[in-house]
Amino acid sequence: MRHGVRIGVDVGSVRIGVARSDPSGLLATPVETVRRGRGDLARIAEIAAEHEAIEIVVGLPTSLSGRESHAAEAARAFATRLADRMAPVPIRLVDERLTTVSAQQGLRSSGVKARNQRDVIDQAAAVVLLQAALDGERATGNPPGRPLEPPRPGTGLGEEASGGTAR
Repeated sequence: MRHGVRIGVDVGSVRIGVARSDPSGLLATPVETVRRGRGDLARIAEIAAEHEAIEIVVGLPTSLSGRESHAAEAARAFATRLADRMAPVPIRLVDERLTTVSAQQGLRSSGVKARNQRDVIDQAAAVVLLQAALDGERATGNPPGRPLEPPRPGTGLGEEASGGTAR
């Protein structure tokens, strides 16, 4: 297991859940919910710098069959913009199937009422995502998910995110 703090990011259309690990990579904990839009990349970069993160794990929403949706394209685009801002800190894309469902179940079982979940559900989903990534790395010895290719000079897009054409 690599030593160092990882940041987990659950990208939603309105809010972004952020979690962090301890330096040993054993436990994910919630950090905050960032409002999507102006300043969101800057805030996540601040959080990563504050915790001296060795990498950022971004959730890639896929269907149960493994297909990627419009939400996956949006998460890739966000991850690419974040990678451009965070270089040389690597960004990894990790399958986030059922993280929100797991987060909702966890909150419900801990007594948080559905109407009060909105404020913390994104953070809880980021915790579930990051904890799964940490557990996977510990079990296999391999970093989680797939690396987002660094932005190519002059394009501002990573190879994986661009798919050969600018979006």
